Amino acid sequence: MSKLEQNHPIAVYSTAEIREIEQRAAALPDSSDLMEKAGLAAAEVARDKLLTHDRTQVLVLAGPGNNGGDAFVVARHLRAWWFKVTLVFTGKREGLSGAARQMLEAWLLAGGEIIDEIPENKKCDAVIDGLFGIGLDRQQGRDLEGKYLALVNAVNRMNRPVLALDIPSGLGSDTGTVRGAAIRATITVTFIGIKPGLLTHDGPEYCGEIVLRDLDLDAPSRKKPSSWVMDRAHAQKLLPPPRIASSHKGMFGSIGIIGGSAGMLGAALLAGGAALKLGAGRVYLGLIARNAPGVDTAQPELMLRPVHELLKLDHLDCLVVGPGLGTGAEACFWLRCALESPLPLVLDADALNLIAAHPGVASLLRERLHERKALSILTPHAAEAARLLNMDTATVQNDRMAAAASLAKNFNCCAVLKGAGSICAMPGGKRYINTSGNPGLSSAGTGDILSGIIGALLAQGLNAENALLLAVYLHGAAGDVLLKQHGGPLGMTASEIPNAARNLLNQWIYHS
Repeated sequence: MSKLEQNHPIAVYSTAEIREIEQRAAALPDSSDLMEKAGLAAAEVARDKLLTHDRTQVLVLAGPGNNGGDAFVVARHLRAWWFKVTLVFTGKREGLSGAARQMLEAWLLAGGEIIDEIPENKKCDAVIDGLFGIGLDRQQGRDLEGKYLALVNAVNRMNRPVLALDIPSGLGSDTGTVRGAAIRATITVTFIGIKPGLLTHDGPEYCGEIVLRDLDLDAPSRKKPSSWVMDRAHAQKLLPPPRIASSHKGMFGSIGIIGGSAGMLGAALLAGGAALKLGAGRVYLGLIARNAPGVDTAQPELMLRPVHELLKLDHLDCLVVGPGLGTGAEACFWLRCALESPLPLVLDADALNLIAAHPGVASLLRERLHERKALSILTPHAAEAARLLNMDTATVQNDRMAAAASLAKNFNCCAVLKGAGSICAMPGGKRYINTSGNPGLSSAGTGDILSGIIGALLAQGLNAENALLLAVYLHGAAGDVLLKQHGGPLGMTASEIPNAARNLLNQWIYHS
């Protein structure tokens, strides 16, 4: 997963918001040359992190827009520091903006040269990618083609360290979607603010280490952010308090989990086990399967009940509905019963599919909002989100930020759109992009674990927003611990996650 180098909290800005910040800064009397600042900042990162004493041959790719202007500045500084620089310019001088043209002229005056294609058999130890940056998002819907597609593929075939300026060329800065092909960067130096595309969808695969240089603009003072990075520093601000010596189980809440239809008992048991190990005082499983066991011998602390008995309990603090629920008529009936209760809800898996399939159930979720003790929480993956939003999965993935916001707004709930760079969205418009997790979490049952963790945090008194944010980060961080222990993502199982998450939570609360 990408590593961020910056103080906290970290704001996330769309391309349009970055343009607005740039325009406001340029209008000030004391405005300085942002392009010069950006190029120098990137050159310093390249020198300090990428170019060692035996890497002196640097290939710089400069595109036809302002990202190319940044690249001219990088090339000039690297040349002044005695690196051997080859600069490929893919545009035309007359097509450059005034600032970018000035940077090209400064490069030429310093003794630099430009060529229009990568020389054959040219030795290259590192590459600076200044082809497009966020400028690609102006070409909505267009993939790379022709010479640009060839350049990107050529760089990727070189298998050399690459520093990308602002965002790897070919990657959508707002969406993280690869536009035909994208540069695989070792380091991405991004300017002014973090872009969503660096952190979600394909972004983590392509951006490498992320280094933010704000160019002394202090973006949040110029444009109030509505999106942020969800990282460990943020997660540790949301922790439940340490437990006092006179603690008892009643102080840490009771959870009801509704699910476990025939053939899917394991999902409910996974969610229940996660809730127990993440600190819930009591966990009840309301199982739909008629032949369900009365006890789980592997986790006898779980209290197994027929679902109708669970809903009669008067001391529950929240309900988790969906793990192993099924989509039949009986499952739909029990979901309706849950939606009619005043308890905070965590809705996952088949609960989401039933809401998508039955408009009346969806209406019940919205209409009962003000009668519940807290906001409900939706936890869809991309396919479930597509059903809820009545669109296809590709549309969701191609703009995950917008899809997450639509889920929160349409259902007036907190929502997490799971996947690489999970996005947590709130009804008021706030969004957070998670930075923990790895491909090992792409296995059966991990979503059930997440819903159990959220429920445990709700039961312990966290509000819906904080419970969701902490659970999503903690779930991913536990996966990262397991990744190191296993030496890779293969074979990571859902049942391993609660122990790792429990250890992290205890460490953060009592030893940080």
